Amino acid sequence: MHPVAILAGGLGTRLRQVTGESVPKALAPVGGRPFIDRKLIELRDAGAQEVLLLVAHGADAIRDHVGNGSSFGLRVDYLEDGPTLLGTGGAVARAIPHLGDEFWVTYGDTLLDFDHAAAEAAFATADTLALMTVLRNQDRWQPSNALVRDRRVIAYAKQPAPAGAEHIDYGMILFHADAIRPGEDTVPLDLVVVLRRLVAERQLGAFEVDRRFHDIGTPAALQETEAWLGSRGRDD
Repeated sequence: MHPVAILAGGLGTRLRQVTGESVPKALAPVGGRPFIDRKLIELRDAGAQEVLLLVAHGADAIRDHVGNGSSFGLRVDYLEDGPTLLGTGGAVARAIPHLGDEFWVTYGDTLLDFDHAAAEAAFATADTLALMTVLRNQDRWQPSNALVRDRRVIAYAKQPAPAGAEHIDYGMILFHADAIRPGEDTVPLDLVVVLRRLVAERQLGAFEVDRRFHDIGTPAALQETEAWLGSRGRDD
């Protein structure tokens, strides 16, 4: 499996009533364990070996908890924003030299379940610079934000969503290093800006998945994710 960059630098303001001011969202307790544990275990079980944590708020606490990743069966390194927040796109742009020619980017507040190997195989034969995993969500869990045709994302936006959109960005995107242009290192830069430019250039493929995501973006979502984990009876 290609290296994985985890976006884990957000302030997590919507979750402050759970975490308080000092605890980063990645360390929010979910079913008795910090959420980042569950994210790393998910990636390890999917076949990941190398993970780069893109951190900002609470970076030291995350680093102290995860360490070098050996306790999770992974090799984990860190890239910190520093005094100026880079934004999700800026953090990814700066991480490219540490990730190689092809790499995954995933959100640090979401649990996912899909066939990573199949997605990588699809990307190997595609003629796009990036591949977005998408779920045909039809506004069931969150508003759909991606319009998909013929295995490409042809429109992508959050507010307002593209007319006719039935899919949602699932939370893990496969990039070729050339997908991020040198000029896109102006910060702060939202990854959405990069993705919409790729859509305009017809360079964003779509890989459809069929299992829903589980996230901790809000207290309500965290509670639902805890209930889901409890129903599985697992505490990896």
